[in-house]
Amino acid sequence: MLKRTAGGILSKSPNDVVVLSAVRSPITRAFKGGFKDAYPEDILMPVMQAAVQRANIEAGQVDDVLIGNVLAELGFAKTGRMALNAAGFPNTTTFHTVNRQCSSSLQAITHVAHAILAGQIDVGLGGGAESMSRNYGTRGIPVDVSPALTESPNKDARDCLLPMLKTSENVASRYGIGRREQDEFAAESQRRATDAQRSGRFTAEIAPVTTRVISTGIDEESVQVVDRDEGIRQNVTVNKLGTLKPVLDGGSSTAGNSSQISDGASSTILARRSWAEAQGLKPIARFAGTKVAGCAPDEMGIGPIFAIQDLLKYLDIEKSDVDIFEMNEAFASQSIHCIRELGLDMAKVNPNGGAIALGHPIGATGARQTATLLAELQRQDKELGIVSMCASTGMGVASLFIREG
Repeated sequence: MLKRTAGGILSKSPNDVVVLSAVRSPITRAFKGGFKDAYPEDILMPVMQAAVQRANIEAGQVDDVLIGNVLAELGFAKTGRMALNAAGFPNTTTFHTVNRQCSSSLQAITHVAHAILAGQIDVGLGGGAESMSRNYGTRGIPVDVSPALTESPNKDARDCLLPMLKTSENVASRYGIGRREQDEFAAESQRRATDAQRSGRFTAEIAPVTTRVISTGIDEESVQVVDRDEGIRQNVTVNKLGTLKPVLDGGSSTAGNSSQISDGASSTILARRSWAEAQGLKPIARFAGTKVAGCAPDEMGIGPIFAIQDLLKYLDIEKSDVDIFEMNEAFASQSIHCIRELGLDMAKVNPNGGAIALGHPIGATGARQTATLLAELQRQDKELGIVSMCASTGMGVASLFIREG
């Protein structure tokens, strides 16, 4: 039973880390979508501004900013700081980046929360940005790696360079997850996302982004406002998905039952409860904790199993206490296995669809999921939610948030 007495996770204290806003950009299709000609900083700037505005604070009140990014030049360190200043943050607001692959922005939120808990800062912004259009092709797989590692007798070391699709096929074959089941999962993700988009459920979490677009073939530049997710496919059926060819020969992972390559950004404002109360601000949620767990690199997709189990144990709660699970759909294969192994109620998992339908701008996804989770907890009038995902090289990450207000 969920502990609601003093000392339980629902008890409040002045040192709590609370969430004042959680915002994301629309997610667009890489290489041909609305952000195809944008730099990651172009997408991030308006999202950071929106996060500050929705938190009802001033940019100068943010002590530190941590942005998750995987592929950008120099780890997004210099261009991210440029974006921060251009967005109106003063030089007193500091900036740095983090890369834990697909969980980078959730790790950013976690590090900011820990800095608040440690008393180093009162207010911080944690988020992520990724332009896979601009960076994925040249930076997606390392090529300049020590031969001592690529030729290592240690299989796990070598497997850290495995293509993600190969790890998906490993999970499917080892845990008996067939093609039809994967396509059914993908079709349901699309159906849920379609329903959410049509009913306007994503509106509250999305900050529209004005960006440039270069017309193909004529080299003419124009400006457009992107305000909705582009990856959602209405009327997708299992039979249609079944006609797609697997990416790897003999495999079952296709473009239809895997996460989409995407562009996007996300931002979350966190603060110490005592600071927020002194400003007369009303939190929308509280950060309760994060756990990271490791697994074999060649089946990296199963990492959320161990991270969620560790998180539940760490916070002394049961999975039945959790109202919503936002789990990143890297691939249908690993999503199905994680849900099955954890024994989760599918009605609680990704009620608005996941990355198969929405897309997966890798550095931004964790904070995107956080924005989606908090909006859905509010809509359903529920309390506890977990954000979780796998990360390449063999990791799982999971964080618990508690809705307030």
